Amino acid sequence: RFSLLLLNLEEYYFEQHTANHIINKDCKDERKFRGSLKICSKSIIFEPDDNIQPIIKIALRDCISIKAPEDNEANYPLTRNTSGGISVVCSQVFLIKERNVIAPYKTVRGRAEHLFQLDVAGKVGDVVQTLHQLYRASCLDKMGDQAAMITAILQSRLARTSFDKNRFQSISETLHMECKAEMVTPLVTNPGHVCVTDANLYFQPLNGYPKPVVQITLQNVRRIYKRRHGLMPLGLEVFCTENDLCSDIYLKFYNYQDRDEVYFLIATYIENHIAEHTAESYMLQWQRGHLSNYQYLLHLNNLADRSCNDLSQYPVFPWIIADYSSSVLDLTKPETFRDLSKPIGALNKERLDRLVTRYQEMPEPKFMYGSHYSSPGYVLFYLVRVAPEYMLCLQNGKFDHADRMFNSIAETWKNCLDGATDFKELIPEFYENDSSFLVNSLKLDLGKRQGGKMVEDVELPPWASGPDDFLQKSQEALESQYVSEHLHEWIDIIFGYKQKGSEAVAAQNVFHPLTYEGGVDLNSIMDPNEKVALLTQILEFGQTPKQLFTTPHPQRIIPKLKSLSRTSSHSISIAESPVSPNEESFEDLTEESITLAWSNIAKLKLDKQYKIHKEAITGIAVTCNGSSVFTTSQDSTLKMFSRESKSIQRSVSFSNMALSSCLILPGDTTVISSSWDNHIYFYSIAFGRQQDVLMGHDDAVSKICWRDGRLYSASWDSTVKVWHCVPGETLSNKKHHFELLAELEHDVSVNTIDLNAANTILASGTKEGTISVWDVSTATVTECLNLLFLLLLLFLLFAFFFCTDSRHLLSTGEDCCFKVIDVQTGMLISSVTTEEPQRCFRWDGNTILSGSQSGELLIWDLLGGKVTERIKGHTGAVMSMWMNEQCNNVITGGEDKQIMFWKLQY
Repeated sequence: RFSLLLLNLEEYYFEQHTANHIINKDCKDERKFRGSLKICSKSIIFEPDDNIQPIIKIALRDCISIKAPEDNEANYPLTRNTSGGISVVCSQVFLIKERNVIAPYKTVRGRAEHLFQLDVAGKVGDVVQTLHQLYRASCLDKMGDQAAMITAILQSRLARTSFDKNRFQSISETLHMECKAEMVTPLVTNPGHVCVTDANLYFQPLNGYPKPVVQITLQNVRRIYKRRHGLMPLGLEVFCTENDLCSDIYLKFYNYQDRDEVYFLIATYIENHIAEHTAESYMLQWQRGHLSNYQYLLHLNNLADRSCNDLSQYPVFPWIIADYSSSVLDLTKPETFRDLSKPIGALNKERLDRLVTRYQEMPEPKFMYGSHYSSPGYVLFYLVRVAPEYMLCLQNGKFDHADRMFNSIAETWKNCLDGATDFKELIPEFYENDSSFLVNSLKLDLGKRQGGKMVEDVELPPWASGPDDFLQKSQEALESQYVSEHLHEWIDIIFGYKQKGSEAVAAQNVFHPLTYEGGVDLNSIMDPNEKVALLTQILEFGQTPKQLFTTPHPQRIIPKLKSLSRTSSHSISIAESPVSPNEESFEDLTEESITLAWSNIAKLKLDKQYKIHKEAITGIAVTCNGSSVFTTSQDSTLKMFSRESKSIQRSVSFSNMALSSCLILPGDTTVISSSWDNHIYFYSIAFGRQQDVLMGHDDAVSKICWRDGRLYSASWDSTVKVWHCVPGETLSNKKHHFELLAELEHDVSVNTIDLNAANTILASGTKEGTISVWDVSTATVTECLNLLFLLLLLFLLFAFFFCTDSRHLLSTGEDCCFKVIDVQTGMLISSVTTEEPQRCFRWDGNTILSGSQSGELLIWDLLGGKVTERIKGHTGAVMSMWMNEQCNNVITGGEDKQIMFWKLQY
């Protein structure tokens, strides 16, 4: 029945002794109860073996005397006593769990003597001496002085003990480090010793509670986070699961050096097994549908120092549903949902107007909301039915007033909208599968409301048939399309760029300065009493999560629903269908074949290889039927290779300068090549001659793209040009007509460009590593193109490509990194380090096929950040790559002057 929750906040449990509690000694009604005497830093607790009897708690500050009763010399109460008795005279005691019922503590006032007879009489002197020390600490007037003295006693005890190496799982284990620390659980910490070996992490509590040793096998560790505990960077939390809410152990160290060393030892052990996840890497997984909204929020909470073991930093989840009165919950209606772009305090305009007026009139430091959206009190408000002892611990042995309890979902939501000081969000439990927190299954006496009704189960909205159904519908709401489209707005407020500064003011999202990370430096406060008071105030008030994003968070990619899907085709007539079933089936088939190809991309096999150039191959283009392959090279030639005859059929040299890229115009009649001689050449396949030349730049043309009658050219002259091109009529020997639509200026040479699938966004990359993203949807002769964003990566860029959904851009360069950029916001959301530069690649959003500097083809799991397959290829760098639409045929060109044909072999 004993738990650390019976202690006061910031109290330690030191030791326990088997003893008898004797009441009315030497009287007719003398009673003796066997049990365990617990010595704590601020109290004495006796736990009887008989569950019917209450646990007795005596606060040391309420003690009148503590002594060995049979000692003749009153001035020397520490003299050893052979009877083993300790007399405690106090002014009041607390009776807890009488008849083993969890209920508010019963206070018995009045002077009374309690005699505790230890089984081991020889320990009486030491116990009394310890109690006298702790009693003196509890009698100090100021909390800071009390804390300092108790800390000194604790550190002295820890210094006299060490980790018991006999507890190692194996005698062959190698010890890496040992230090002092505390194991953290909600509202309480437990001091002891930490040991890290080559196989395990151990924690041995000083008091042996709840068990002699906690062991974590390093091989099982999946995640590890540094934590801010009590506003100090001293915490470390270890998870042996990937997606669970609760960790396996949370440790608080006494200095950050010990914390960092333990972190380093564990992280070094697991780094070969597990990729380190950042907020950006989780964002990419979430955007692409690999993480649910719930999982993503859980990971963001973890990264932002939120932990189930720290109620002042408990994971925070949003209110999603705004309708708690309808009999049916309609998740297709926007009005069913809460506005996720605003904090809770800004949802009611009338209340917000009052708060803003007060904010404007307030002296510094200003804040809009006098209470936070997450605090220990709010967490336990929701969980009191399953965690009553936590509530009793937090509120000094009392439950809250019955009318202030969590009585109804609708009432709670209404109060969050209308209450003058209620701005609380939700906790993860509202979106999980355990509904016990909504049900008073423990039959707790939580009081009687004003109308005379007892507090029982939480009242649910009409649309929920029961607690499980309520959670099910809440989960469906969280994962709904509306929330997926708007969740990034709430993330901006809680974890993102609207959390602090001018953006927070504009978003009406300003809380007390002390709630923010870095809002106060505890080390700079020299007065211990001021420090304790400030820390207590902050921990009780709640803390704002660590800021994870400083730019707008990208929206989730929502797959567009097809107008005719296979599952619903039976209910739509052919006349109503906007496309024919055959067309739709073909689209489905193509998508399925692409997905199948990428899932088997590791089965790519070399089919043929040919040495066709005298220098490195720079570009590859293939006709629609796949029969002819055109290549450009630094040897200044454009070559046409026949796959059928396996021979070069044409070789053209436009100048003595290298060619940099090539493409085939629709219809397979014309090949365009870009050259280092500043020109772009048009070659007629049908007539086998140079058809036209565009002298459009003042330096080498590095890359060209063609879409919908427009030519895009990048050059070392620091420009990208957009041309409208009217093809010439070859029979009448007319030239192409070129019209310059736009000229995009850059500071340095442009190395590469790419267009998204919709031909609306152009990305350009420079030799200094700057990526510019342009809106080209409005390009006309007079229109100045809009630069959407500019991102500086600082290294020469080799290549980048948009993903098929146009939401992400993947780049690679001299810095040996793949970098994923969100096109919507310009945010760099993922970075994967490579051993060597990757010169070219193709990707589907999740998997990358790249050509390396050494000539290998590498297959990457982008989300996992690792190479999954290496395929031997060229003897020099892979310089160019072509992939067919079905993604099952690949052609590569190398520095070794060869082209290689690759096929997927399922």
